[in-house]
Formats: sequence, C-alpha cells, structure tokens
Amino acid sequence: PTKLPLDIIYEDEDLLVLNKPAGMPIHPSLNNYTNSIANALAYYFQSQGKPFIFRCCNRLDRDTSGLTIVSKHLVSGSILSDMTKYREVHREYLAIARGSVTPSEGTIQAPLGRKEGTIIERTVDWEHGEDAVTHYKVVKEANGHSLVSLRLETGRTHQIRVHMAYIGHPLLGDTLYNKTPGTFPRQALHSASLSFVHPITGEPLNFHAPLPEDMQNLLT
Repeated sequence: PTKLPLDIIYEDEDLLVLNKPAGMPIHPSLNNYTNSIANALAYYFQSQGKPFIFRCCNRLDRDTSGLTIVSKHLVSGSILSDMTKYREVHREYLAIARGSVTPSEGTIQAPLGRKEGTIIERTVDWEHGEDAVTHYKVVKEANGHSLVSLRLETGRTHQIRVHMAYIGHPLLGDTLYNKTPGTFPRQALHSASLSFVHPITGEPLNFHAPLPEDMQNLLT
C-alpha cells in the first residue's frame, strides 16, 4: 500500500472507475514496486479497513492516461471480464497523431502479433497475427497534428499505436512506433469515454474524462 493521489470518477459496492494519470502503471513491476494504481488502491482500501484484491478490467499502458475499471469483488470482476471478452465494454480513445490523417474517417483492419526479437513490441502480421479492428475519425487538426477519436472492436496490446503507425500517422511521443516521436514525453493517447451495463444492477453507465492538459497544449 502506497499513499498516492487517485482520481475516482465513480464508485459503488461492486466497482470503481478511475481516471489514470500518464506515467503511472496499472501494476507494480521490476524496479517500480510502489508507483502504480494497484499500490494506490491497496492504500485506499487499507485506510478504510476493507479487504482488497486488485482486479483491473481494462488495463492501460503506463503512459496512456484516462478511464479504467476496477472491480471490487470476484463476481463483478468475472462478469466484467466476460463483458470485455464479448466486446460489451465500449471505449473511445483520443489520440494526437502526426500529420493530416487521410481519409479523415475510416476503419483499420490489420492483424497484430509480436514483433520478432522483442517481448514488448507488436507489429502488423498478416500471416500469424490476431484479428484487430480500429475505427477512427479526425476531430480536429492543429499545428500539423490530428486529434483523432478511436473506437476499438478488439483490444490487442498496443493496438491503436501500431494501427496508427501502420497507416502512416504514428502518435506523438510514441518512442516504440514513431521514428520521429518529437519531444512530447509520452504517447499522446487518452482513454476518454467508457460505456457499459453495470455487471450487477444492469444499469447503463457512461463516463467521460476530458483531454489532459499536456495533450491540449499540443493543439494550441
């Protein structure tokens, strides 16, 4: 448990929705044992005298900001896991891509697999890759960049980052998939909207997290 700030958008007895800052991983890892959402939530529940097992339902990369769901018990976690598997959790991301994305709206359907020689990177792999589908639409253009809204049909690792690089418009700050990432200190990617049916009550839930200031500054 580590005392860290948490931006809790919604909480009930079954789940909570967080607005994760960029630079904070979901899980602890080698050489980063304390600065994670899991550590922060462990402290949050410990301070209330409540038991805690970390069950994150839609993981984000360390440097991706925005909305993520955490279940508070095994039943909601299991249902949310199935909902994610069957594409019943609807997500919208906002990204800032290099150049003027053309056409301004479309669907990228290109299978993804591991890149040979690395355990981290993914690549478009037409022979062995898993199906991956991303729908995109340009929201705004400024300073030679495009603010793009993206909706995922599939949730492959690094899907948005690889797909945008594949069509020639990699994300600003993406040191893995942009050969000229610029000086922005992270990939310019934000989980902006989540909508799903509550796993226990059946109530429709919709959440939004505004574009963070660092990404807004790229467009002004």
